[in-house]
Amino acid sequence: MSSEKPPETAAAPAARRIARRWPLVSALVAVALAFGLGALIVYRDNGRPLRIDAAWMDEIIEHRAPVWEYLSLAMNFLGAGIAGVVVIPVLILAAFLLLRRKWAAGYFLTATIVSSGLVQVLKNLFGRARPEDMLVTSDFGSFPSGHVANAATMAVCLAILFPRVWVWLAGALYTAVMMVSRTYLGAHWLTDTIGGLLLGVGVAVLLWAPVAAKLDGERHLAAQHPSRGRIRRRNAGKDA
Repeated sequence: MSSEKPPETAAAPAARRIARRWPLVSALVAVALAFGLGALIVYRDNGRPLRIDAAWMDEIIEHRAPVWEYLSLAMNFLGAGIAGVVVIPVLILAAFLLLRRKWAAGYFLTATIVSSGLVQVLKNLFGRARPEDMLVTSDFGSFPSGHVANAATMAVCLAILFPRVWVWLAGALYTAVMMVSRTYLGAHWLTDTIGGLLLGVGVAVLLWAPVAAKLDGERHLAAQHPSRGRIRRRNAGKDA
């Protein structure tokens, strides 16, 4: 029989209470809003852009410049294809496993897969046409933005697993830049990116709530692991 301590036993009391109510409710609301926004867009006027979509796209096209195009293309590369779908997630999973955080790895992997799957469901369900003035080639379905959903899911997952202010700020900035870049390239309407944001955040929180205690306890146990202690003692010896 394994003597390894269950991670939830090391969790803070607040983490044990999380699964009871508010995260599940808030996450369900976010996912429902994403579905509702898509339904509103598609069935209100056959998927035609809303007034805010058209106004935002006019501003974007008017202010296009090479420097912003290069940045947007870099975000396009990071958010999809081999880099976004394989390389970055695998590196993050490997880091969690090296840190002895298997629950974190499982949570991140599950959230990434579920988020990507729901994006494809909504794309096929609503079938919204993309803007005509596109600078990149994209697949079928404009709503919601898969790049933004992926960015939001990753940002929220990492912020939950590494609860630091700078992680939250970096994740928020990365997601915001991704949202702007998708509209800059003409790959999505503004409301497509909002739908992706709601979906990504909702999935990350929804899947976190039931395992919040395990994830929090695992984080504390990983910080107390003997190898961490040896490293700290070795560094202290060098400073002496």
